[in-house]
Amino acid sequence: MNSAFKDKSRLTTGPHLWGGFSTNRIMLITLATLLIPAAGGVYQYGEQALWVIVVCIVACYAADILCRKLRGQPLRPDMGTPITALLLALSLPPGLPLWIAALGSFFGICIVKEAFGGLGQNIFNPALGARAFLLASFAAPMTRWIEPGGFGADAITTASPLAGGTAAEPGGLELYQALLFGDAPGVIASGALFLMVGGLILVILRIVDFRAPVAYIVSVALIALAFGEDPAFHVLAGGVIFGAFFFITDPVTTPVHWPGRVIFAVGAGVLTMLIRLLGAAPDGVTYAILIMNALTPLIDRYIKPGPMGAKEVKSGPA
Repeated sequence: MNSAFKDKSRLTTGPHLWGGFSTNRIMLITLATLLIPAAGGVYQYGEQALWVIVVCIVACYAADILCRKLRGQPLRPDMGTPITALLLALSLPPGLPLWIAALGSFFGICIVKEAFGGLGQNIFNPALGARAFLLASFAAPMTRWIEPGGFGADAITTASPLAGGTAAEPGGLELYQALLFGDAPGVIASGALFLMVGGLILVILRIVDFRAPVAYIVSVALIALAFGEDPAFHVLAGGVIFGAFFFITDPVTTPVHWPGRVIFAVGAGVLTMLIRLLGAAPDGVTYAILIMNALTPLIDRYIKPGPMGAKEVKSGPA
């Protein structure tokens, strides 16, 4: 084959239908929806959460520019950079030392994203990969939580609801309300209601397929019931809602076709609960989704749609 033709040719999945939004528009809308839980986190945790968000954004842009310069590419960070920055920042404890947040940002961009070829080529979600790196390297500060208190409030170190044995007991209205509005200790985006609002906007605009978040949440709830745990608590606590709308639906690191995405979501839900109930990690969302990221090529290999318009031909008697 002519080398000039090979350089210009691209093989992609077809057929292609215009969905109404360009890639940049989709990323802008996703970024806007992430500002909702970001605002909720800043409201609950004050300047500590704000500084973590700012540092992650600055560090991710710096890492992106550095990697592009080393690879001889134009120094124009793509829209995936601020999305990765916000996803990482919102999944971090609000009291995390800022240098650790910066280190995680560099790891997510340089190692998890750019080392695999950049936007659209990464195998693992960069924000989750960075968070897993920080959990393994800095376990103590990554699991040190503070009480929500808003701007000017004194930070009080406390335990996460998932680490305190609360999951085994039926939660009351007060606990559910705290988990919904982010009044319980957790990551910056710990308010499930803010995450739901942002996620539902993506679903309504048909930017994400509703079947994957639903399959993930239902799987978590059913496994919780099977183990005699409170399903509502497990859905609202930790990163389940965050993962359901913003990580399970990542178009790069999840399967291409909807049956594969549902299989991905169910697998992630089962793994999340097995890690929570049988493993050492109190949450499990990060590792569950990363494991399923690794299985995405295998799922895509076996879950393929039939040709558009094709009908099955049944062979009859000769």
